[in-house]
Amino acid sequence: MSLTQQAPSAVVMVRPHHFTSNPQTMLDNAFQSECEVKNESEQAFKEVTHAVELLQSEGVTVHLFEDEQTHTPDSVFPNNWFSTHQNGQLIIYPMFVENRRLEYRKDIIDFLTDHYKVAVVTDYAHLAKENSFLEGTGSLVLDHQYKLAYAVESKRTTRSVVNTVCNLLSFKPVVFNATDEQGIAVYHTNVLMCVASKFVMIGLNMVPEDQRSELVGHFLQSHHEVIDLSVEQINNFCGNAIELHGKNGRILALSQTAYNALTAEQIIAIQKTAKLVPLPIPTIESAGGSVRCMIAGVHLQSK
Repeated sequence: MSLTQQAPSAVVMVRPHHFTSNPQTMLDNAFQSECEVKNESEQAFKEVTHAVELLQSEGVTVHLFEDEQTHTPDSVFPNNWFSTHQNGQLIIYPMFVENRRLEYRKDIIDFLTDHYKVAVVTDYAHLAKENSFLEGTGSLVLDHQYKLAYAVESKRTTRSVVNTVCNLLSFKPVVFNATDEQGIAVYHTNVLMCVASKFVMIGLNMVPEDQRSELVGHFLQSHHEVIDLSVEQINNFCGNAIELHGKNGRILALSQTAYNALTAEQIIAIQKTAKLVPLPIPTIESAGGSVRCMIAGVHLQSK
């Protein structure tokens, strides 16, 4: 185990001015629905503002960027196009859906480079032209302490790119399958599972039986308590959470929807090592992503 922190104390978030559920992602995102709120962009703007305030009140540093463009409906989910790492790596990822490739922002990269120790920016965006995709910490759920990269193979997560990124970071890839009740591949690993410092939340029922024991073996080796989530809890975004470091220790940021779906036993298990911080984001969840998708953790060292 390395001394690397699993829970970052700083994050990047994007506040959209023209949020809408992205029609280009609807084909393979079973978590997405047509938003029924009339003023959805105004509601999403308010939800992000409130979420930022709640995280800041817990002592998390939030670097908030505005998105005033109309052609980037999913920009509220920046965790998909870049990731940062304690060794100074900043990685840019190849996105599956064309209009999501428009989310890449030089100002965010420049800000991080100016304020943190970025040793190298590695840009894999060009791989999308070769039909190879990997959508950041949507596709990869990283155990920074034990250098493991969990990835569900899907249209948006190409095994060869998983291996390329793992080689770069010296992480071990753990590639597996997961499907919903209809047998459709789970589109992003981070809706299925969350790795915190001391526990893992995962919908094991969605993983083929012959792959479960290997996964659980990794969790036990890395001394993580396994909190098993039902399919219904996954559908309520319980897996789409992120552990952060606040002024009073570790917190688990998740949506109000997810929090309401947890059992009393699960809440007790989580609260042993992390304070639960629910964020109400129902409008944003209609786009098929939740709190984990909205938060790009900053694992870099400050300058």
